[in-house]
Amino acid sequence: MSNEHPTLPYPEPSSEHPTLVIPGDGEQSPKTRRARWPWVLLIVVLVLAALVVAAELVARAVLPGVVRGIVIEQLELPQDQQLEVDAAGILLPQLIGGRLDELHLSTDSVTFGGVTGAADVTATGIPLRGGALDDAHGTVRIDQDQFTSLIAASDLPIDEITFAEPDVTASGSFEVFGMPIPVALTVTPGADAGEVLLTPVKLEVAGLSLNAAEIAERFGGAAAQITEPQRICIADQLPAGLTVTGLQIDGSEAVIDVDVDGGIATDETLQQNGTCD
Repeated sequence: MSNEHPTLPYPEPSSEHPTLVIPGDGEQSPKTRRARWPWVLLIVVLVLAALVVAAELVARAVLPGVVRGIVIEQLELPQDQQLEVDAAGILLPQLIGGRLDELHLSTDSVTFGGVTGAADVTATGIPLRGGALDDAHGTVRIDQDQFTSLIAASDLPIDEITFAEPDVTASGSFEVFGMPIPVALTVTPGADAGEVLLTPVKLEVAGLSLNAAEIAERFGGAAAQITEPQRICIADQLPAGLTVTGLQIDGSEAVIDVDVDGGIATDETLQQNGTCD
């Protein structure tokens, strides 16, 4: 080869001619990858939240039917018994723990023992795998006919019951020397030690207002007994697991407050009518 045309060396790199980087070529920068993580995490959180909400909705849709079936079976109620069930709080943690915090049961008409009325009961601490309730209480509303049957065991001469909130008037008659004497006794109902308590406030005999002394003077001591407070045991007309704690008149209904023994859910003896000594 000749040295007339020597090969010139490549120029040294310099800042005047920087190397160009083609967009999209090579790996993404750490900054780009870090920028995507918050969005991925947000999507995961939203999906999990949606699943939890869906599970809670399913639980709320299924639980009332399950509870209704158990109550009907345990208390031997008719299969078509109307019963509304509502659970308090968020259900999923309660279901996982096997215990419901609070359950509200209501029905417009139910027959238990010898009484038919509307019932409203709140129970707390309900074990899902069986066992006694922590606590339960509620009210039973009955009409005048049911109330009449409830106090039929009293010494009052009852042919008809009339409600006039807060009192009750019992109309009937008693015999004196073989003759019926019409009487109307107005009492204020209440409850004491599980029994119904009727406290007289007004008495009319043959259209005249008389006090106990006047009744005893005219008709004898037996007639005067109707002016004394009447205690009526109704335990034989209610399940043994129910204890009457209050009784008042509300419009055209008598409202009975009851405490419920937590064992009534599993103990058949508490589901049967009680007894009066």
